[in-house]
Amino acid sequence: MVNFKDNFSKQADIYRQYRPSYPEELFSYLQSLTPEHDLAWDCGTGNGQSAIGLAKYFEQVYASDPSENQINNATLHDRIIYKVERAEHNKLNNHSVDLITVAQAIHWFDFDKFYKEAKRVLKPKGIIAVWTYGLTSITDEIDKITQHFHDHVVGDFWMPENKLVEQEYKTIPFPFKERSTPPFTIKSTLNLDDLLGYFRSWSATQKYMEKCHKNPLEQLKKELLPLWGDENSKREVTRKLILRVGQTD
Repeated sequence: MVNFKDNFSKQADIYRQYRPSYPEELFSYLQSLTPEHDLAWDCGTGNGQSAIGLAKYFEQVYASDPSENQINNATLHDRIIYKVERAEHNKLNNHSVDLITVAQAIHWFDFDKFYKEAKRVLKPKGIIAVWTYGLTSITDEIDKITQHFHDHVVGDFWMPENKLVEQEYKTIPFPFKERSTPPFTIKSTLNLDDLLGYFRSWSATQKYMEKCHKNPLEQLKKELLPLWGDENSKREVTRKLILRVGQTD
Protein backbone atom coordinates (compact mmCIF):
# COMPACT_ATOMS: atom_id res chain seq x y z
CA MET A 1 0.00 0.00 0.00
CA VAL A 2 1.33 3.41 -0.99
CA ASN A 3 1.80 5.79 1.91
CA PHE A 4 -1.15 8.03 2.72
CA LYS A 5 -2.17 10.41 5.47
CA ASP A 6 -3.43 7.81 7.91
CA ASN A 7 -5.28 9.64 10.66
CA PHE A 8 -7.84 7.00 11.59
CA SER A 9 -6.44 3.46 11.42
CA LYS A 10 -5.33 3.49 15.05
CA GLN A 11 -8.79 4.42 16.32
CA ALA A 12 -10.77 2.49 13.67
CA ASP A 13 -12.81 0.68 16.34
CA ILE A 14 -13.63 4.00 18.05
CA TYR A 15 -14.51 5.51 14.68
CA ARG A 16 -16.94 2.69 13.97
CA GLN A 17 -18.60 2.94 17.37
CA TYR A 18 -18.99 6.69 17.71
CA ARG A 19 -19.14 8.34 14.30
CA PRO A 20 -22.70 9.35 13.33
CA SER A 21 -24.80 7.54 10.77
CA TYR A 22 -26.16 9.47 7.82
CA PRO A 23 -29.89 10.03 7.29
CA GLU A 24 -31.84 7.64 5.13
CA GLU A 25 -33.28 10.65 3.29
CA LEU A 26 -29.80 11.45 1.96
CA PHE A 27 -29.40 8.10 0.21
CA SER A 28 -32.96 8.17 -1.08
CA TYR A 29 -32.26 11.57 -2.60
CA LEU A 30 -28.95 10.54 -4.17
CA GLN A 31 -30.33 7.39 -5.78
CA SER A 32 -33.13 9.46 -7.30
CA LEU A 33 -30.52 11.37 -9.33
CA THR A 34 -29.26 8.31 -11.24
CA PRO A 35 -31.36 6.63 -13.93
CA GLU A 36 -29.53 3.33 -13.41
CA HIS A 37 -28.59 1.64 -10.15
CA ASP A 38 -26.01 -0.93 -11.17
CA LEU A 39 -22.94 0.27 -9.29
CA ALA A 40 -22.08 2.88 -6.68
CA TRP A 41 -18.54 3.64 -5.52
CA ASP A 42 -18.21 4.78 -1.91
CA CYS A 43 -14.73 6.22 -1.82
CA GLY A 44 -12.95 6.67 1.50
CA THR A 45 -15.60 4.40 2.96
CA GLY A 46 -14.02 4.09 6.40
CA ASN A 47 -16.10 1.46 8.15
CA GLY A 48 -18.78 1.46 5.47
CA GLN A 49 -21.33 3.82 6.96
CA SER A 50 -22.32 5.21 3.58
CA ALA A 51 -21.84 1.95 1.73
CA ILE A 52 -24.53 0.34 3.89
CA GLY A 53 -26.92 3.17 3.05
CA LEU A 54 -26.23 2.79 -0.67
CA ALA A 55 -26.66 -1.00 -0.63
CA LYS A 56 -30.42 -0.56 -0.29
CA TYR A 57 -30.59 1.11 -3.70
CA PHE A 58 -27.73 -0.25 -5.84
CA GLU A 59 -27.11 -3.74 -7.15
CA GLN A 60 -23.50 -3.48 -6.06
CA VAL A 61 -21.47 -1.06 -3.96
CA TYR A 62 -17.71 -0.83 -4.37
CA ALA A 63 -16.40 0.54 -1.07
CA SER A 64 -12.74 1.50 -0.88
CA ASP A 65 -10.45 2.93 1.76
CA PRO A 66 -6.63 3.02 2.05
CA SER A 67 -6.81 1.97 5.71
CA GLU A 68 -6.80 -1.79 6.16
CA ASN A 69 -7.88 -1.37 9.78
CA GLN A 70 -10.90 0.64 8.73
CA ILE A 71 -11.89 -1.99 6.17
CA ASN A 72 -11.44 -4.73 8.77
CA ASN A 73 -13.95 -2.86 10.95
CA ALA A 74 -16.46 -2.39 8.13
CA THR A 75 -20.02 -3.69 8.26
CA LEU A 76 -20.47 -6.62 5.88
CA HIS A 77 -23.28 -6.79 3.34
CA ASP A 78 -23.98 -9.10 0.40
CA ARG A 79 -24.02 -6.21 -2.07
CA ILE A 80 -20.85 -4.50 -0.85
CA ILE A 81 -17.34 -5.27 -2.06
CA TYR A 82 -14.71 -3.78 0.24
CA LYS A 83 -11.27 -2.91 -1.13
CA VAL A 84 -8.14 -1.50 0.47
CA GLU A 85 -7.34 1.14 -2.14
CA ARG A 86 -6.53 4.81 -2.36
CA ALA A 87 -9.07 7.21 -3.81
CA GLU A 88 -6.63 8.24 -6.52
CA HIS A 89 -6.25 4.75 -7.98
CA ASN A 90 -8.76 1.93 -8.23
CA LYS A 91 -9.58 -1.11 -10.36
CA LEU A 92 -13.02 -0.06 -11.52
CA ASN A 93 -13.80 -0.19 -15.24
CA ASN A 94 -14.14 2.93 -17.33
CA HIS A 95 -17.64 4.48 -17.31
CA SER A 96 -19.06 1.76 -15.05
CA VAL A 97 -20.24 3.74 -12.02
CA ASP A 98 -23.63 5.39 -11.61
CA LEU A 99 -22.88 7.25 -8.38
CA ILE A 100 -19.73 8.17 -6.46
CA THR A 101 -20.05 9.15 -2.82
CA VAL A 102 -17.36 10.57 -0.54
CA ALA A 103 -18.44 11.01 3.07
CA GLN A 104 -16.27 13.09 5.41
CA ALA A 105 -13.14 12.17 3.46
CA ILE A 106 -12.50 14.19 0.32
CA HIS A 107 -10.47 16.81 2.18
CA TRP A 108 -7.74 14.14 2.56
CA PHE A 109 -7.58 13.36 -1.18
CA ASP A 110 -5.27 14.55 -3.92
CA PHE A 111 -8.03 16.45 -5.72
CA ASP A 112 -6.59 16.42 -9.24
CA LYS A 113 -5.79 12.70 -9.24
CA PHE A 114 -9.06 11.71 -7.61
CA TYR A 115 -11.22 13.77 -9.95
CA LYS A 116 -9.39 12.26 -12.92
CA GLU A 117 -10.33 8.80 -11.62
CA ALA A 118 -13.89 9.90 -10.88
CA LYS A 119 -14.39 11.12 -14.43
CA ARG A 120 -12.84 7.93 -15.77
CA VAL A 121 -15.17 5.56 -13.92
CA LEU A 122 -18.43 7.54 -13.97
CA LYS A 123 -20.99 6.83 -16.64
CA PRO A 124 -22.08 9.71 -18.88
CA LYS A 125 -24.30 11.99 -16.77
CA GLY A 126 -23.01 10.13 -13.70
CA ILE A 127 -23.37 11.70 -10.26
CA ILE A 128 -20.73 12.50 -7.65
CA ALA A 129 -21.76 13.53 -4.13
CA VAL A 130 -19.34 14.66 -1.44
CA TRP A 131 -20.31 15.68 2.05
CA THR A 132 -19.08 16.59 5.49
CA TYR A 133 -20.77 17.78 8.66
CA GLY A 134 -20.41 20.50 11.24
CA LEU A 135 -19.86 20.43 14.98
CA THR A 136 -22.44 18.96 17.30
CA SER A 137 -25.30 21.17 18.41
CA ILE A 138 -27.00 20.35 21.72
CA THR A 139 -27.62 23.45 23.86
CA ASP A 140 -26.01 26.88 23.77
CA GLU A 141 -24.12 26.21 27.00
CA ILE A 142 -22.85 22.80 25.96
CA ASP A 143 -22.01 24.00 22.45
CA LYS A 144 -19.86 26.81 23.86
CA ILE A 145 -17.73 24.31 25.79
CA THR A 146 -17.37 21.85 22.90
CA GLN A 147 -16.50 24.68 20.50
CA HIS A 148 -13.75 25.79 22.90
CA PHE A 149 -12.46 22.21 23.03
CA HIS A 150 -12.38 22.09 19.21
CA ASP A 151 -10.81 25.50 18.71
CA HIS A 152 -8.43 25.83 21.65
CA VAL A 153 -7.80 22.58 23.52
CA VAL A 154 -7.05 20.46 20.45
CA GLY A 155 -7.01 23.40 18.04
CA ASP A 156 -3.27 23.28 17.36
CA PHE A 157 -3.52 19.66 16.27
CA TRP A 158 -5.92 20.12 13.38
CA MET A 159 -4.29 19.70 9.98
CA PRO A 160 -4.73 22.08 7.02
CA GLU A 161 -7.14 19.62 5.44
CA ASN A 162 -9.46 19.98 8.41
CA LYS A 163 -9.83 23.67 7.62
CA LEU A 164 -11.66 22.66 4.43
CA VAL A 165 -14.32 21.09 6.65
CA GLU A 166 -14.58 24.26 8.74
CA GLN A 167 -15.09 26.15 5.47
CA GLU A 168 -17.96 23.77 4.66
CA TYR A 169 -16.26 22.52 1.48
CA LYS A 170 -16.89 25.87 -0.17
CA THR A 171 -13.21 26.21 -1.07
CA ILE A 172 -12.52 22.75 -2.49
CA PRO A 173 -12.28 22.34 -6.26
CA PHE A 174 -15.33 20.63 -7.73
CA PRO A 175 -14.98 20.31 -11.53
CA PHE A 176 -18.47 19.06 -12.28
CA LYS A 177 -21.79 20.52 -13.32
CA GLU A 178 -23.06 21.34 -9.85
CA ARG A 179 -26.64 20.79 -8.76
CA SER A 180 -28.55 22.52 -6.00
CA THR A 181 -29.46 20.22 -3.13
CA PRO A 182 -32.04 20.14 -0.35
CA PRO A 183 -30.86 20.61 3.25
CA PHE A 184 -30.02 17.60 5.40
CA THR A 185 -29.38 17.24 9.10
CA ILE A 186 -27.76 14.40 11.02
CA LYS A 187 -29.66 13.66 14.22
CA SER A 188 -28.47 11.36 16.99
CA THR A 189 -29.52 10.54 20.54
CA LEU A 190 -26.42 10.26 22.71
CA ASN A 191 -25.40 9.95 26.32
CA LEU A 192 -22.34 11.83 27.55
CA ASP A 193 -19.90 8.99 26.98
CA ASP A 194 -21.18 8.61 23.42
CA LEU A 195 -20.46 12.27 22.80
CA LEU A 196 -16.98 12.01 24.31
CA GLY A 197 -16.31 8.90 22.22
CA TYR A 198 -17.06 10.93 19.11
CA PHE A 199 -14.58 13.61 20.20
CA ARG A 200 -12.03 10.89 20.88
CA SER A 201 -12.34 9.70 17.27
CA TRP A 202 -11.07 13.08 16.04
CA SER A 203 -7.60 13.02 14.53
CA ALA A 204 -6.73 16.17 16.49
CA THR A 205 -7.65 14.53 19.79
CA GLN A 206 -5.48 11.54 18.98
CA LYS A 207 -2.54 13.78 18.08
CA TYR A 208 -3.01 15.75 21.32
CA MET A 209 -2.89 12.53 23.34
CA GLU A 210 0.24 11.35 21.54
CA LYS A 211 2.12 14.58 22.15
CA CYS A 212 0.84 15.59 25.58
CA HIS A 213 0.54 12.07 27.05
CA LYS A 214 -2.80 12.79 28.64
CA ASN A 215 -6.46 12.52 27.76
CA PRO A 216 -8.10 15.97 27.30
CA LEU A 217 -11.55 14.37 27.42
CA GLU A 218 -11.27 13.87 31.17
CA GLN A 219 -11.33 17.62 31.73
CA LEU A 220 -13.99 18.08 29.07
CA LYS A 221 -16.22 15.57 30.86
CA LYS A 222 -15.84 17.51 34.13
CA GLU A 223 -16.93 20.69 32.37
CA LEU A 224 -19.89 19.09 30.59
CA LEU A 225 -21.27 16.95 33.40
CA PRO A 226 -22.94 19.79 35.39
CA LEU A 227 -24.74 20.88 32.22
CA TRP A 228 -25.59 17.37 31.08
CA GLY A 229 -27.00 16.07 34.36
CA ASP A 230 -27.05 12.28 34.61
CA GLU A 231 -24.26 11.19 32.27
CA ASN A 232 -26.34 8.20 31.19
CA SER A 233 -29.28 10.35 30.16
CA LYS A 234 -29.60 10.88 26.43
CA ARG A 235 -29.85 14.15 24.58
CA GLU A 236 -30.66 14.94 20.96
CA VAL A 237 -27.55 15.94 19.03
CA THR A 238 -27.77 17.58 15.61
CA ARG A 239 -25.12 18.23 13.00
CA LYS A 240 -25.51 20.22 9.81
CA LEU A 241 -24.71 18.08 6.77
CA ILE A 242 -22.85 19.98 4.04
CA LEU A 243 -23.45 18.40 0.64
CA ARG A 244 -22.11 19.11 -2.84
CA VAL A 245 -23.46 17.20 -5.84
CA GLY A 246 -22.15 17.28 -9.37
CA GLN A 247 -22.74 15.58 -12.71
CA THR A 248 -20.38 14.56 -15.50
CA ASP A 249 -20.89 15.72 -19.07
